[in-house]
Amino acid sequence: MSRTLVIAAGQLGPVARKEKRSSVVSRMTSLMETAADRNADLVVFPELALTTFFPRWYMEDQAEIDAFFETEMPSEETLPLFDAARRLGLAFSFGFAEKTVDDNGETRRFNTSLLVAPDGAILLKYRKIHLPGHRENETWRPFQHLEKRYFETGDLGFPVAEALGGRVGMCICNDRRWPETFRMLGLQKAELVLLGYNTPVHYPPAPEHDHLQDFHNHLSMQAGAYQNGTWVVGVAKAGCEEGCDLIGGTCIIAPTGEIVARCSTLGDELITAVCNLDRCREIQDNIFDFAQHRQPRHYGLLVT
Repeated sequence: MSRTLVIAAGQLGPVARKEKRSSVVSRMTSLMETAADRNADLVVFPELALTTFFPRWYMEDQAEIDAFFETEMPSEETLPLFDAARRLGLAFSFGFAEKTVDDNGETRRFNTSLLVAPDGAILLKYRKIHLPGHRENETWRPFQHLEKRYFETGDLGFPVAEALGGRVGMCICNDRRWPETFRMLGLQKAELVLLGYNTPVHYPPAPEHDHLQDFHNHLSMQAGAYQNGTWVVGVAKAGCEEGCDLIGGTCIIAPTGEIVARCSTLGDELITAVCNLDRCREIQDNIFDFAQHRQPRHYGLLVT
């Protein structure tokens, strides 16, 4: 019996700094309805989907910063997403800034993604590990990238959950550039990786790479898919957001590394693909049969 999912990728266009969450949630709900019309089982949204990409600004007022964070999930403003999932019978995944208090009473802040079941239950949580950018105000930049200032390194590892009839993992944006991310998921036999991103066209430290941003985006995700025999759904927040151009390129990638569906705009757009999870076996049982072919005793340099 094949394990087939119709997966939708819900790309979002720009989100203005002053745009209310209710407006973004309405846009996301509209994409969920389109996904349901196409008989999708799952729709995947970008990193930090609910707000503009706020790490592009240097802020010192913690209250101003915390206004971009969620303290509960679902919240009153995000509950319509969970209600839509129940109404449409649709699982969904999205990224947000998470503010929480740990068992010791310490406030923690993470760049987080969730996978939510059609009944509204949270199936999987991931907190971004590879935080890019810098911590202090670097005034020479046309825009900042202060993820290291506003977020902690994720503390949940790279979890994989039995969900939606297969094994599902998540990562976020810059994580995709690191092969260790996909290998950690691959070692747990992930069959589907959900990945949201906000990626500027312009890279201030090396502007000579600007023309390669779309290429590097797909290169890293396609390599991760192929080298670990997993489906990858990479979803952008795209377009010119508060004067900063973000790449699009939202796509769904097969375990062979082939792109099977791709967005063609830089705005709100939905693509779908029929994804047979059993196709992971083509790669995981052959070329990248880890048990048969890996040589971990020779990989010590990776972790020392």
